[in-house]
Amino acid sequence: MKTEPVEKGQRSLFGEILDWMLAPLLLIWPISVALTWLVAQGIANKPYDRELGEIARSLSLQAASVAASNDAAEKRRYALAPEAAALLRSDETDTVYYQVRSAAGELLQGDTNLPQPEGSEVGTPGELHFRDDDIGLERVRVAWLWVPPEGQASSQRAMLIQVAETLGKRSRLTNEIIKGVILPQFVILPLAVLLVWLALARGIAPLGELQRRIRSRDSSDLSPIDERRIPDEVAPLVRAINDLLGRLDQSIGAQKHFLADAAHQLKTPLAGLRTQAEFAQAQIDAGRIEPAELHRSLEQISLSSQRAAHMVNQLLAMARAEDKEHAAQRSPVNLAETAIETVRDFVPRALEHGLDLGFEGPSAEGSGLRVQGQAFLIRELIRNLVDNALLYTPRGGTVTVRVVEDPFGQVSVLQVEDSGPGIPESERQKVFQPFYRALGTNVDGSGLGLAIVREIVRQHGAELQLDDTRDRRQLAEDEGPGARFTLRFKAEPRRS
Repeated sequence: MKTEPVEKGQRSLFGEILDWMLAPLLLIWPISVALTWLVAQGIANKPYDRELGEIARSLSLQAASVAASNDAAEKRRYALAPEAAALLRSDETDTVYYQVRSAAGELLQGDTNLPQPEGSEVGTPGELHFRDDDIGLERVRVAWLWVPPEGQASSQRAMLIQVAETLGKRSRLTNEIIKGVILPQFVILPLAVLLVWLALARGIAPLGELQRRIRSRDSSDLSPIDERRIPDEVAPLVRAINDLLGRLDQSIGAQKHFLADAAHQLKTPLAGLRTQAEFAQAQIDAGRIEPAELHRSLEQISLSSQRAAHMVNQLLAMARAEDKEHAAQRSPVNLAETAIETVRDFVPRALEHGLDLGFEGPSAEGSGLRVQGQAFLIRELIRNLVDNALLYTPRGGTVTVRVVEDPFGQVSVLQVEDSGPGIPESERQKVFQPFYRALGTNVDGSGLGLAIVREIVRQHGAELQLDDTRDRRQLAEDEGPGARFTLRFKAEPRRS
């Protein structure tokens, strides 16, 4: 399977899964060897322990007949038959030791250096026991039992019979068992690693196929990826990618629509500029231009250029509002101070249109709360709200900018309200769309102001509410309900 080169710092999914699969296998292998060795020892001991026990019992039969005799001299003359002694010494691999002791511990026959079992009390007569012990520097296996006299149950006169054997045959059988079990594992383990690698490569092959399908797509193809040909484990990832593609498609569509609307909106003032300039040029060429007509053409050119400049500025403001990196650079902003400065900038325009523009709220110095945000964007937000209110409020109306600070220091509220015709409930969501203008109005605007407001509000995590300034049921025929924009920003107290 062809894979892309892995950059430094990246992790290979194939390598990581392979590590997690092989690590337990390599860890279990030495544990398996140790367990095999222990089991092999147990298996090897059983037949040789059985043989060693039979020898001990054979010796015990002769010792029992001697112990039943009342002749002390015979007990002292106790000796193993030559045939039996020869049998004990006939092992070519291991050395066999034996020992016969009285109940008092007196050595009657055998090897003196064979240690006695721990404990001085006589055990259960006739019960065979096994233990591991040492004779000098040599490790031995010992079978031992207490032998009572024939026909007697008393253990007072019992004799101790011990037969010991070195571990040569046992070790050799243990090694043979281990070799028979472990050596095949040296073949099986590499084969298992190879099979795991091949199975893993086969298992993640659909990921490579998915990668090739995505890479072969055209850059403009944002259709969802087919989920029917992918593994279930990858389906959530593909669904997340499809969701991202869907949102990206909507975003690109919105941008294309925005650019088309912007081009259309700019075309109108630019066409007006061209028409007036061509008309003035034609009048001058004909030699019949009059100062009044020239003045009127220049006024139209100036108005069209202002509209184009305003449209460009609004587009730039919209782009800045949508710039998340720029909006993330925040600092404490005095909302009251920013609102007061903005209102002052609009006072000449309000007076020119016969409007009462005012501010209600704390002074710049008396404001105790600050809003975390981008100062330029918050100023742009207030400018667009005030500009929108001045555009739609008829002569003689009022526009009020209000800042209300929460005494508990939680929020800072900004309100911009007017006495204009208001916005019907059916259009209150539409007015925040770019280039949308309410029906029945002849206001000369770009249609971007409230869209910019909504984007800045979203960037700052604030709440925006739009409602009427006055109750529509209590209005006179020539009065409008007005519009009130209420914004709630999370605030923090001013640091002294």
